[in-house]
Amino acid sequence: MTLNLLPERTNNPRDIGLTMMMDKGLSIRQLEDFLETSSDYTDVVKFGFGTALVSKNIKEKIKLLKASNIKPYFGGTLFELYYVRGQMDDYFRLVDQMGLELIEISDGSIVLDHDEKCELIHKYSSNYSVLSEVGSKEEGILVSPSKWIKMMSNELEAGSWKVIAEGRESGSVGIFRPNGSPHTLLINMIISKIDPLKILWESPSKKQQSWFINLFDQNVNLGNIAPNDVLPLETLRLGLRGDTFFNFLPKDVVNQRKPQ
Repeated sequence: MTLNLLPERTNNPRDIGLTMMMDKGLSIRQLEDFLETSSDYTDVVKFGFGTALVSKNIKEKIKLLKASNIKPYFGGTLFELYYVRGQMDDYFRLVDQMGLELIEISDGSIVLDHDEKCELIHKYSSNYSVLSEVGSKEEGILVSPSKWIKMMSNELEAGSWKVIAEGRESGSVGIFRPNGSPHTLLINMIISKIDPLKILWESPSKKQQSWFINLFDQNVNLGNIAPNDVLPLETLRLGLRGDTFFNFLPKDVVNQRKPQ
């Protein structure tokens, strides 16, 4: 059955309109169930923080994801854990053993000179697709809009495929206030200088996802999506849910049918 007036979504493999699911320890069976329902709407899967080191059957999970044309990668915290221990060779040995083609370079939990971070991005972007992350995971650490813009611009220039705007799985730091509401002024200043299609916005809650879809459109890049929220997110993108019901309908329909 066909429903008219749906917005056009990008098709796999996508470069825009990305959905990044965050895996915090799914079992093989749970991952198989997820892929059955949501593989068509998922582009990348992040193994959150250090879960890859304690999860069973991580290699089998990677194999399942790649077979579904989904790019798996280790979250930036794992990169930082290896970096502060001086074990970068071990980290990339693990990446290669797992057959990963996508990596994240971040400094959300550590102090890392930004020039050095950009050098790392440049160095490893020749062999991997690189996601880099801007923003702190700690509440109360404020980064000026000009610094956000400079860091994002430099990291994209260094070779990042996308830059991730930090929001954490809590959705209460970085681009969000502690209560979960967006830093509207900050975000507007960022997108005045940085192509928003080059940014992956961490937005774990429905309210945050709706806000970004309303600000941009159905093909905004969104991340840190819980497994059970990927399918509901797709309905938001297509205007199949109350929060975005009228977004993609003609003005005459909106004027006639939208409650005032």
